[in-house]
Amino acid sequence: MYVFEEERKSYLKADIISTVEFNSSGELLATGDKGGRVVVFQREQESKSQPQRRGEYNVYSTFQSHEPEFDYLKSLEIEEKINKIKWLPQQNAAYFLLSTNDKTVKLWKISERDKRPEGYNLKDEDGRIRDPSTITSLRVPVLQPMDLMVEATARRVFSNAHTYHINSISVNSDLQTFISTDDLRVNLWNLEITDRSFNIVDIKPANMEELTEVITSAEFHPQQCHTFAYSSSKGSIRLCDMRQAALCDKHCKYFEEPEDPSTRSFFSEIISSISDVKFSHNGRYLMTRDYLTVKVWDLQMENKPLETYQVHDYLRGKLCSLYENDCIFDKFECVWNGSDSVIMTGSYNNFFRMFDRNTKRDVTLEASRENSKPRAILKPRKVCVGGKRRKDEISVDSLDFSKKILHTTWHPHENIIAVAATNNLYIFQDKVN
Repeated sequence: MYVFEEERKSYLKADIISTVEFNSSGELLATGDKGGRVVVFQREQESKSQPQRRGEYNVYSTFQSHEPEFDYLKSLEIEEKINKIKWLPQQNAAYFLLSTNDKTVKLWKISERDKRPEGYNLKDEDGRIRDPSTITSLRVPVLQPMDLMVEATARRVFSNAHTYHINSISVNSDLQTFISTDDLRVNLWNLEITDRSFNIVDIKPANMEELTEVITSAEFHPQQCHTFAYSSSKGSIRLCDMRQAALCDKHCKYFEEPEDPSTRSFFSEIISSISDVKFSHNGRYLMTRDYLTVKVWDLQMENKPLETYQVHDYLRGKLCSLYENDCIFDKFECVWNGSDSVIMTGSYNNFFRMFDRNTKRDVTLEASRENSKPRAILKPRKVCVGGKRRKDEISVDSLDFSKKILHTTWHPHENIIAVAATNNLYIFQDKVN
């Protein structure tokens, strides 16, 4: 286990990690924060002298992706906070990623340079232009080795297409297009074209007073380039096929679990809002996260979820206080492991949960400074709801709701996970001998 964190216990708001994402090979891991920065970590290559270092991630590149802006027409400040990062599959020696704040998506190229050209004819070694009358012979420029330098350059800027805040982006399997989603619309972009996008979903009513739900997340199918899904604040998921119509307002599948009238309360609509939707790697299942549960849906069965996992059901009796401190509106993400057999999502008190779909076992683990020594083995945690508390249990009343795991990601091929806890990034892996 490795921890990247601030040296001081107090931290700036800008240091809070707002998204984490492995690339398709798992060799790179990117984080975005509320200060608009992107930090890319690279996995150590295995060496014969130190085989145990394989798996360690070290800082590879850091760059400022977004700056704070001001919308003069609406008198609104646009935060620099990175909402989402998505990697593009690697095509050559360089790496490409998309990063977005509330309004603007950017395509970044991350490349290495270990050579520099020398021996120009028209300028000297300091870069100053030479007097043409002093040039008496022609030289062939040569490439000289230099210290390795990692450069991040913005290749495209996709802007001015969203009235509301962007909550998700997703790269298509055709590697040519991607979608960006805000509260009421989904836009389709071509990676080569920045001055226009196609609006493929628009749920904005003619009269905004009739608005009953908003879009909370959207994702492309991992294999079918014409299929995407988006979730809503009412707890439903719509599957759309772009072959049917240019505007996908009419869905081809609608997933929603009927509400049990006996459990209905004032908070029912709030806690049923879906904060994240993810296709499984094999494309057969959809996973959704609402406030208290993670659900797995079979794309062939719309009327109810295939599996439902309780993340922190012990909070059901505390919804009133969670509403008062706004924690009930927290947006937790969920993630599959590489084989789609285990799912992971976050909770409070820096706890995160894992559910094994085959054995039906689940475990609660904690990402904290106390157990952040390298190669320390994580001990399962248990929460006690009432009555007598055992020695190794923690009472539900002593949970710290300011410490929360909202953002997690899983290595695409190995049991390595990255967990963002406020301004700290924790990387855990299977125990190695």
